[in-house]
Amino acid sequence: MSSHVTSTTTSPPPATMGQSKNSPTTKQSSKMHRRSRSGCFTCRLRRKKCDEGKPACKACRHLGLCCEYKRPMWWGNNEHRRMQKEKIKSIIKNTKVSEKNTQAMGADTPPELSYSLPTSDTYSDTTDRTRSVSIDSHHDFEFDFNTTEPFNAFSMPMQYGLGYHHSLPGYEVDVKTERQTYINDVPTRRDSSISTFSTFQPPPAALPAFQPYTTHDSWAQEEPVDGHRSSYSTAEEGLDFNYFDFSHGQQSNNQQAVIHVDENDRRLLDHFIENVLPMIFPILEVNQHGSARTDIILPALETNKCYLHCCLSIAALHLKTQGVDNEQINSDIMRHRYATVSELCEALARDTDHQQILEATLGMIFFQCSVGRPEDCLPDIPWHSHFQAVVSLVHKLELPRALTDITTTSTFKPPFNMTLAAWIDILGSSMLGRTPQFADTYKDKHLSQSSSGLCELMGCDDRVMYIISEIASLEAIKNEGTFDDIIICRYIQALGDRIRTLECNSQGLETSEVALAYSPTGALRPKQLARNMSATFRLAARIYLCTLVPDFDRTQAQIIDLVDKMAETLEYVPSGPEGFDRSLVWPLLMAGAVSTPHSHFRSVFATRCASLGDHASLGSFGRMRRLLHEVWQRADSAPHGAPHVHWRDVMQQNGWDFLLI
Repeated sequence: MSSHVTSTTTSPPPATMGQSKNSPTTKQSSKMHRRSRSGCFTCRLRRKKCDEGKPACKACRHLGLCCEYKRPMWWGNNEHRRMQKEKIKSIIKNTKVSEKNTQAMGADTPPELSYSLPTSDTYSDTTDRTRSVSIDSHHDFEFDFNTTEPFNAFSMPMQYGLGYHHSLPGYEVDVKTERQTYINDVPTRRDSSISTFSTFQPPPAALPAFQPYTTHDSWAQEEPVDGHRSSYSTAEEGLDFNYFDFSHGQQSNNQQAVIHVDENDRRLLDHFIENVLPMIFPILEVNQHGSARTDIILPALETNKCYLHCCLSIAALHLKTQGVDNEQINSDIMRHRYATVSELCEALARDTDHQQILEATLGMIFFQCSVGRPEDCLPDIPWHSHFQAVVSLVHKLELPRALTDITTTSTFKPPFNMTLAAWIDILGSSMLGRTPQFADTYKDKHLSQSSSGLCELMGCDDRVMYIISEIASLEAIKNEGTFDDIIICRYIQALGDRIRTLECNSQGLETSEVALAYSPTGALRPKQLARNMSATFRLAARIYLCTLVPDFDRTQAQIIDLVDKMAETLEYVPSGPEGFDRSLVWPLLMAGAVSTPHSHFRSVFATRCASLGDHASLGSFGRMRRLLHEVWQRADSAPHGAPHVHWRDVMQQNGWDFLLI
């Protein structure tokens, strides 16, 4: 595979253009000087000297401020900076009033903190006038816009016609990256992505209106390139490339994938890469552009014959849902499915190539969630039987130990196959009412407060997933009848308190509040999207926990309130074919199964299904939708006071063995 990076650079006009040597701007530029870049952002916002103490500097500790050395979200937006400055002023005022009341203010106060904080509109004190803008700010006269190497940025003026302070013109720098994928020296897929960095502050009236249920417009800015859909545009948030430890190692940018297939299967391979692959790991694609294709799929297709047969079978199944329903396509589905299972059995018998067997088995389980209609059930062993082989392979490769070795201070990367297995394990256990296979590993990860890569891969905060694992374990204990209802309720209360801690504590996330997943320029913000999706999973986890309460009733006020909150939170997750509803199958199932006939959730769900179009009937989303309709039909017609209709009972009665993740 090869990647071509195309970009141009347009330098900003010189500051002296049209100005004399004695102009005010020239004089001001001569007074600029560099400052330390390692001070905390709070002191830099206040334009105060920072002693760079860790974990918090002396000034922030003294005034009770939040000391942030990691670049906060509010730093990249002028309006957010102004709001943060007002917040800091209020905190300082309250702190000093408290100190005065307790007569604790005096000799211990640092001299630099004795000055009043300048207002948000002006910096009127003489000290501030002599200070330069932070060296890493885009508003600095000496800021080097060429630090985005290896890309060459080209500037594109905004249409608002607004200048910036100190007569410095604003700039919007766009970085355009193009990728071309070659299979056997044949170009197959071409993508383009644009990252925007802007010094402008667009007026509020110019901000794009949020339309969560738009069906005709895309929710992210895209630029067609050679007839192909471009990648998501991201701005204001850095992307963390090479986050996972892939079994193939990191793919070289100039390496071409050579995949050997029969001529009759060429169309299946092309269809898989062009149409199926973008649906498999949408969150990973947002966080790391092209990673799913270059780091996971193409290397595996090139070296793993079993994995190749699995993907070709999935491609044939997807073609069938698009109207290509004939004997040939049915034969392709069964032929490659049989070849996959046969290759797996032979490899397991040899007890070699464990990594390749693991990735092929995970592909058989997980890829099925993206394609097929509810009635397209293949006559082979169910997903949880395949997962037993995954568990055995994971233990042979000692991946749980590799995952627990990752701490907040270590430099180890999460093994990709273990992260994917953990996602299937946690949510799949709730499908079966069993304890997750690696529940002890998740407990260790929770105690160490370290990441397993679940958020980067699927969009949900790891801590929320650890709690879902414990809820599934509690349900398994309840089903076994080991404890009485009183003890079960105590465990429910304890887990509820832990969920409440996540709702109130922002450790690990900059904020727990949902917000628009767009930047002011209309680009998608991956971190904010993850916060919004984590909020839906957190609400779903609380609903899941409530269903374990003896004599559960969906008409209780608390349950109705949780379902309504879920409907409100969904409005902040982009919908439609290019949206992320298909990554929220499990939360939608948890909330929808306990919704009442006239709840706001059902109308929101219907609208989002309509925006998905034909995709709403495919994959796990289509199976979840069919299951919910069956649950609603039974629960809504049941007499008042009848036992709760559980979605798992409906699945068993219909003979469905779905993995709804």
